[in-house]
Amino acid sequence: MWPFDRKARTQAMLDKVADARKKEDQENARKLAMRRAVMKSMERRASDNAKKWAPPELMPGVVPAGVTPAVAMDSLCGPTYQFLNSAAGGLYAANIQPFPGYQNLAALATRAEYRAFASTHGNELTREWIEITSKSRKDAKALADKIKELEEACEYFNLRNVFRQAAEQETLFGRGQVSINVRGADISIPLILDPRTIQKGSLRDFTTIEPMWTSPSAYNALDPTAADFYKPSTWWVMGHEMHASRLLTIITRPLPDMLKPAYNFSGMSLSQLAQPYVENWLRTRQSVSDLVDKFSRTFLKTNMAQVLNGGEGGDVFDRVEMYVNMQSNLGMGVMDSETEDIVQVNTPLSGLSDLQAQSQEHMCSVSRTPAIILTGISPSGLNASSEGEIRTFYDWISSIQEAYYYQPIDTCLKVIQLHLWGEVDDSITFKFKPLWQPSAKEESEIRFNKAQEAQIYIANSVIDPSEARQQLSDDPDSGWDNIDGDLEIVQPGMFDDEGGDPGVPVEQNKGALNGAQVSSLVEISQSVAAGTLSVEAAEAVLLHSFGINKEEADKMLSPPENVPSVDVAESAKVDAPAPDVLPGEEGQ
Repeated sequence: MWPFDRKARTQAMLDKVADARKKEDQENARKLAMRRAVMKSMERRASDNAKKWAPPELMPGVVPAGVTPAVAMDSLCGPTYQFLNSAAGGLYAANIQPFPGYQNLAALATRAEYRAFASTHGNELTREWIEITSKSRKDAKALADKIKELEEACEYFNLRNVFRQAAEQETLFGRGQVSINVRGADISIPLILDPRTIQKGSLRDFTTIEPMWTSPSAYNALDPTAADFYKPSTWWVMGHEMHASRLLTIITRPLPDMLKPAYNFSGMSLSQLAQPYVENWLRTRQSVSDLVDKFSRTFLKTNMAQVLNGGEGGDVFDRVEMYVNMQSNLGMGVMDSETEDIVQVNTPLSGLSDLQAQSQEHMCSVSRTPAIILTGISPSGLNASSEGEIRTFYDWISSIQEAYYYQPIDTCLKVIQLHLWGEVDDSITFKFKPLWQPSAKEESEIRFNKAQEAQIYIANSVIDPSEARQQLSDDPDSGWDNIDGDLEIVQPGMFDDEGGDPGVPVEQNKGALNGAQVSSLVEISQSVAAGTLSVEAAEAVLLHSFGINKEEADKMLSPPENVPSVDVAESAKVDAPAPDVLPGEEGQ
């Protein structure tokens, strides 16, 4: 056999062995990939099976040593946890996570996004605060001093800031609690709003307690028809048992009864609700940042044969390093005009801002807070405005105030009244101030419209001027709430003979009307003739405002066919000299 035939045969055998080995390696790689996929699936399944509804982990010392927590697995909640875990597969298929624990919720509070949720809701809920008033307007002046004293006491006890902190804690952890601290009181017994239990001057202060320091001590889990079913009657507060009436609990996102033990009888934290949306926003923001950082890439077209054939390629890498070091507006690049070229590839960035803004809007939507309030970023685009969204948000905040904060604040106000006066005045109440405040221009327009409305009512004898004055005095937004509403204003010369023109005798000054009054008489007569004012109403105005007797009023308001052809203004004239003619100069 010729040497070259033997060499070719040997090469063919080597190629065949190499192909077989290559196929074997590919098969082994495929089997390895399959095994890895199976292992990941098993790990995921094991992880899902490991995530079960379980009792919350309590801070050491919350429940006294040797006492079984009311939310433990071996308590009355045991069957509840078993029932929840029987359907755990379906729950986790929907990506529903159990209670993350106060440790994780506290850690989330360190991120700006979760912190913004809590601070925004807490500030907006208490920004305008409350207005303490009387239930009846008639008692407003009599209770003015007591209301002022009650307002000063609320400032002394820092009641507004206490509820702001409670709102923030409720947003972060799902439950806000306000403790009513009375000197010398037994905190384990109910707090009754009575002078015998809250003596005058016995209130110490109000404090907020984070949910991690409390846990239910007793609750009704047997009678669903009872009002206190799955509502704690007493709480453990760092080893001390406190009655629920002394620990005002605020939960704006309540959970179903079967989930309450697993959440330590808290509500759903807004941080946990918003976590998927915040994570999407953070991922989108980082992806956009990475894309902007690497959107432009530069390629050098050169001979890569040496590198691809296993060589060191030092010349190629040296040239690349030279291009990188000299890549600036003041640098200069050099290349082979025949075998080399530089190409710049740019990634399109259009639409990235829309994707990022949409992700941020989704984060705002879960908290029902407009982006302008939560982030301070105003909407963009032609004729874009957030006024409608802000008004809707304020309406939602107002509904939260009435539904979840009215009763706790009312209880605190009654406790303060017992502390101040030793009694509760049932005629004192309060209301939440509206969050939407009109501008100075809008307030001026409102007052002007009210003034016109009062003028029309007075002119048509619907109300008396004294009633309009009283309305101004009672309205704190009128700008005239400091006037005396009971003071009667009498215009000179309207109801008596005094105050007339001193240059005219009294007998002539009697019944004299000025130009404005004559014009008013003409307008009243025209209104009666046009049918816009009844004869009775016009007659009442003439009798009470102009001092005209009933006979003269009937003549002035009678139909034209029964009245001599004399102008209405002529009937109001008197035989008095013209004001610009002096006595003794009539003939001149």
